Amino acid sequence: MCKGFAALPATCLKSAKDIKHKIGFLLQKPEIQQHPSADNSKEEKATEIQRTDPAEVKKWAESLHNLVSNEGGLSIFKTFLKTEFSQENIEFWMACEEYRRITSKETLTSKAWEIYYTYMDVKSPKEVNLDAVTREDTKRNLKDVGPSSFDEAQKKIFLLMEKDSYRRFIKSNLFLDLLQQPEKRKPSDAKRRGWKNMPNFIYMPQRV
Repeated sequence: MCKGFAALPATCLKSAKDIKHKIGFLLQKPEIQQHPSADNSKEEKATEIQRTDPAEVKKWAESLHNLVSNEGGLSIFKTFLKTEFSQENIEFWMACEEYRRITSKETLTSKAWEIYYTYMDVKSPKEVNLDAVTREDTKRNLKDVGPSSFDEAQKKIFLLMEKDSYRRFIKSNLFLDLLQQPEKRKPSDAKRRGWKNMPNFIYMPQRV
């Protein structure tokens, strides 16, 4: 039987130190958060609701065009599509919008192929739902790229979202919660003017 650390062999001492080091590391290691994406999604949703103008939300129910034309609406719709695991559709649409604003021919070419291999190729990591004819027509367009190379494909994905995801979005709790927010009232003229525009007067004490 060992009578202390001094009596232990060198290999035993080394193993003991290693175990002590590992225990210390585990004690200092922060707890792993479960489902961080779900927590982030809730935080994003709360932030988006706070920043949304209720008057603008009503316009989103009129058309998908009104929704995606608004920065806040586009962000909220993307959050909704993430819950349906179909965010690649809006990401493709946004990429096409950005693509059409490129002026450099060299940048246009590299961006075009990036979009194609990300969203349209059969082995794309974020493949969107397009028919074979549209895929082939778009690929032929890339032989001589231009701002309108993805117009047909972008239009079809927009129509797909309009007939499918958008209709579910305007019936979702996310949208209905936004719609039911009280409108932010503008301060009245009197409150906006404050004391600056109050009529001037001089207080005169009454004589006894």
